[in-house]
Amino acid sequence: MTTTPNTPEETTTEATATASVPATHEFGRIDENGNVYVRDGQEERLIGGYPDDVPADPFAMYVRRFEDLQATVKLFEDRLATLTPKDIDQTLATIREAVREPAALGDLDGLRARVEELAARAEERKEAAREERKAAKEAALVARTAVVEKAEAIIAQAPERIHWKQSGQTMRDLLDEWKSLQRSGPRLEKAVEDELWKRFSSARTQFDRNRRQFFAALDKAQAEARSIKEAIIAEAEALQSSTDWGATTAAYRGLMDRWKAAPRTTRKDDDALWARFRAAQQVFFDARRAKDEATDEEYRANLEAKEALLVEAEALLPVTDLEAVKPLLHNIQDRWDEIGFVPSAERGRIEARMRAVEDAVREAEEKEWQRSNPETRARAEGMLGQLEDQLAQLEADLKAAEEAGNAKRAKDLAEALATKKAWLEQIRSTMA
Repeated sequence: MTTTPNTPEETTTEATATASVPATHEFGRIDENGNVYVRDGQEERLIGGYPDDVPADPFAMYVRRFEDLQATVKLFEDRLATLTPKDIDQTLATIREAVREPAALGDLDGLRARVEELAARAEERKEAAREERKAAKEAALVARTAVVEKAEAIIAQAPERIHWKQSGQTMRDLLDEWKSLQRSGPRLEKAVEDELWKRFSSARTQFDRNRRQFFAALDKAQAEARSIKEAIIAEAEALQSSTDWGATTAAYRGLMDRWKAAPRTTRKDDDALWARFRAAQQVFFDARRAKDEATDEEYRANLEAKEALLVEAEALLPVTDLEAVKPLLHNIQDRWDEIGFVPSAERGRIEARMRAVEDAVREAEEKEWQRSNPETRARAEGMLGQLEDQLAQLEADLKAAEEAGNAKRAKDLAEALATKKAWLEQIRSTMA
């Protein structure tokens, strides 16, 4: 035969002795029929009973129910500061319903009073929460707006001034930040959020468009730069076997100037193109250097011959007999020209030594011409006569001043006399 289980109110423990009824409790009683009552304010209310066996402590279950209600209220009280207004209202409504007519034994009036006291504090908390939410929404608006403005600041720059790789990462970071603010922050008014998202989305779209346009233009410019430099390389490669050394060297200088003026392509391409250009030049300059080295070796004997002539030429100095030196120098110059070229590295040195000898002879010729020039000599003789007359007069004046005892005048006349004598000696030396 199947046995129907008892309800919690009917459950008893076989080991528990049956309580004597009726019995009383601080906040209720149980009658002789096993009915349990609670004093609720000024009234008594039936909350349950034991139709069969009454347990030893018939009030325990109802006291635990009251304690559970107290625990629920305490939990609400502890969590009040962290709840949202919506959570507060829902929780408070549930608690109020739970304490309205509970099947529990305890100070129900005191518990309800505590709930109402919490309800008053909850209103304060709701107001504070509303202010916090308002502040949080304002902060969220500022944060979202900052994200949008950073994105707009990037696209406001001139395309050529944007660091595209870095700015692209910044745009991705801003999108992640936007999503994070959406997930963790308070929701904004739909119209406000939609407007901000529209601006942010527009900035991202414009950034992508500008980047595509920039790199398309850059690719085109770099392609043109490659074309220009490849044309220069073709010219350089066409000249690399030339033996017209002077003209080709000048042509390569012109190509180098054009290369420097050409726009840049990518660094990798530029390096590769430059290597080809330098290789083409190197073929020519290596050939020219080999030719110069062979020529220099051929001219080495000429260098020795000219250095021997320099010894002869430098032996003519200093010039003491111009007329004797001039034909000797002419003979050396003729032999110098007949010898021909010397190695290019030595040319400047030995030609400077020969010019020094030639300059010394030319200076001697100039001095001789000035000395023997009739016009100059006549002018010098005239000045010489004037100075001699002035010297005679000064000597007479000096003697008179000394005899008169005029020391100051005698001193002045003596200084003037010394100066005139120096001039006289200088003029005579030029006429010797």
